[in-house]
Amino acid sequence: MSVEAASPIPVRPDLRAKRQGLRIATAAAVGLTLGVANGEAVPFLGPMFAVQFLFVSPRPLGLKQAIGLIALILAVGKVMVWLTGAFGDRPVVLLALLGLVYCTCFLLQARGRGGAAPFLVIVIAVMVPMLGILQKDLGESIILILFKGALGGVVLAWLGHAVFPDPGGHAAGRAVPSGVDHAVHQALANTAILLAMVVLCLTDSRFSTAIVVPITVASLLNQLDLASSGRAALGLMVVNLLGGVVASFAFAFIELRPTVPFLFLTVFFVALVFGGRAATDPRAGKVYAGALTTFLILFGLGVLPLPASTPDSFASRVGLVLFAIVCTFCLTALLWPAPSTRREDRT
Repeated sequence: MSVEAASPIPVRPDLRAKRQGLRIATAAAVGLTLGVANGEAVPFLGPMFAVQFLFVSPRPLGLKQAIGLIALILAVGKVMVWLTGAFGDRPVVLLALLGLVYCTCFLLQARGRGGAAPFLVIVIAVMVPMLGILQKDLGESIILILFKGALGGVVLAWLGHAVFPDPGGHAAGRAVPSGVDHAVHQALANTAILLAMVVLCLTDSRFSTAIVVPITVASLLNQLDLASSGRAALGLMVVNLLGGVVASFAFAFIELRPTVPFLFLTVFFVALVFGGRAATDPRAGKVYAGALTTFLILFGLGVLPLPASTPDSFASRVGLVLFAIVCTFCLTALLWPAPSTRREDRT
């Protein structure tokens, strides 16, 4: 009598996607609610990291992987703090070094390598110089803020998996860019665009608290490879702007009943909508994860704004997101390789 090898029980893709969407929503809502309730200086940091960890893989982070990510975030943060302190009075040198970091990360993204690490490094390399130069009264060190955010992101990701465990089976892999011949050109163009936004925020007092601008630009640059046509690019632009618009409505909604349970339910509902869409489609999911990132940053800054020398209304921040989106699309149209050339490389 022959014994047949046991085959794994098939898992419905919609069940996996639902659980992944619920994980993202739980991590985002719990993280942002706790950050606001505890008076964290940057309440969106932990949930933003958690969303990135969960989006990259449906599997929970291993202990070694989690320690490695926390160590990477802290190491990059320490380097950025040192660079900002050492070259803050020599902006040309500082910007050149930041450009080197951005270019390396964009090159890894263009080649589909590094998972969530390149985007996280870019976010840290944007936040630390801006907070170090423009926001000197945060009340605690930037390294401590990063440590709390990194540790919180890992714990929130584990929490999502504990509450909604993976059903098992084989997970669908994420799409990896196939054409990389123009990766260097694209990385250099992305670096120039992001550096331009950072310089604008550092030199123009109207953007001195607009940390959402360069982070939105970085998120968009990570998504634009998906825009294979003008119509797709327009859709990407609308979805990202939707993250800012939804944050505006959610902020107004919270002002009606500014309680912790109401805050949790509002963030959970919004994150479930964006996170559910991000989990459903591995390709377009990057766009919805970016929109959720925009929502978390704007909403987090709205309910607990960073210290500012001038009034910074929530409506103006939504306008800044629109500004970042328009600038990114215009500059990529000018600086990126021609679409026809990129398509030829992929055939």
